Amino acid sequence: MDYLSAAAPIARLIEEMHKLPGIGPKTAQRLAYHLIRTSKEEALALSDAIAKVKETVVFCAQCQNITDVDPCALCTDDTRDRTKLCVVEQPLDILALERAHAYKGHYQVLHGAISPMNGIGPGDLKLQQLVDRLAKGDFKEVILATNPNLEGEATASYVHRQIKPLGLRVTRIARGLPSGADLEYADEVTLSRALEGRLEMS
Repeated sequence: MDYLSAAAPIARLIEEMHKLPGIGPKTAQRLAYHLIRTSKEEALALSDAIAKVKETVVFCAQCQNITDVDPCALCTDDTRDRTKLCVVEQPLDILALERAHAYKGHYQVLHGAISPMNGIGPGDLKLQQLVDRLAKGDFKEVILATNPNLEGEATASYVHRQIKPLGLRVTRIARGLPSGADLEYADEVTLSRALEGRLEMS
């Protein structure tokens, strides 16, 4: 990208914005110029918020969700069903499922999905943490809530094969979700129905 017309600090800001997911060249430029026009206090507040996130946010040792306390609030909540474990791809999927108010068990975050096209294999996911947790926990059912797309289905099948020897009930969220959709964008009713209609994996 040609930033010759911009001063060096602005060009660097645009380049950094462009590295964010879903941010194209034009959007990166708009965001950069928005930050230039905003007050120094607002810009520094954003900078401070980013720094604080990097300093304080960690992965929960139990579920691998992002948190500022370890273990996280979901893992230490005694009111949740300790016999169910819902496996999701990303932390944002937990937020979506919690909004649906249809699930009161525990979670495990894989931090991705198997995608050979993108060079992501099983070793790039937090699968060992899942297997270790199931081996020493009191779980009776594992709900595979990966996204209903090619990568999500491949991940669900792989996880199922890995945990099958543990003898746990393994279910897959139902097709209330449209094929190719992401959990984080689904509405509460759709997610509730998908959870209620989950299917046994064979």
